[in-house]
Amino acid sequence: MATVVDDLGTAITLRNEVTRVVSLVPSLTETVAAARRDLLVGVTDWCSHPADLDVARIKGTKNPDVQAIIALRPDVVLANQEENRGPDLDALRAAGLPVYVTDIRTVPDAVSSLDRLHAALGMPRPDWLAEASDEWSAPAPSNRPTVIVPIWRRPWMALGSDTFSGDVVERLGYRNVLGDSPERYPKFDPGARPDVDLVLLPDEPYEFTPDDGPDAFPGTPFACVDGRSLTWYGPSLAGARARLLARIATSAG
Repeated sequence: MATVVDDLGTAITLRNEVTRVVSLVPSLTETVAAARRDLLVGVTDWCSHPADLDVARIKGTKNPDVQAIIALRPDVVLANQEENRGPDLDALRAAGLPVYVTDIRTVPDAVSSLDRLHAALGMPRPDWLAEASDEWSAPAPSNRPTVIVPIWRRPWMALGSDTFSGDVVERLGYRNVLGDSPERYPKFDPGARPDVDLVLLPDEPYEFTPDDGPDAFPGTPFACVDGRSLTWYGPSLAGARARLLARIATSAG
């Protein structure tokens, strides 16, 4: 047996060779699959990458089927402090399952967290993680136009403070006007929002499109961007900065 420490500082005892992993986080599913797809025995319904992953589905990130997870007999369950609920993770621990929790609020957090995760699972550091680290260490543009980044409609919600995606936006060279909000995902009224230079509309978690979203911000330039590049912190981190900036440059309307 081996002891590893997760992002919350919790010591977790794992088998010397982990062979069965359940992932409750889409980004972590993609991360493990890129290195050792054979380790995955269960993932959530929202784990869409890789698209051809053929393993047991255990419902969603917020409502996992705890009994189904226990029945899979995983060596470890991978979770995230933001995406997964404490009572579900406590139920898995009570059943004797090791639960490894990540806590990712910035791009550097993602790089260091995924380094630790690879080590904990006995996987070598992948090339894509080194590429992502190099890409995101480049300085952001200095002009810093202002943006608002809606993530939901009915009710309207946007990126606020202390979020991974908000850090991505700032590192792209924009200033999130709601970045100082006391809430991580504040509700807002599009008609009473601060003036901004640009509205960024990702296609997840709400699927904004050129026909669904920009109508609430008449007269303000907008760009529809790839939500996975903005919100996921697995292998999609590599190239995400370039993809997002290119999409903004070509689609700002």
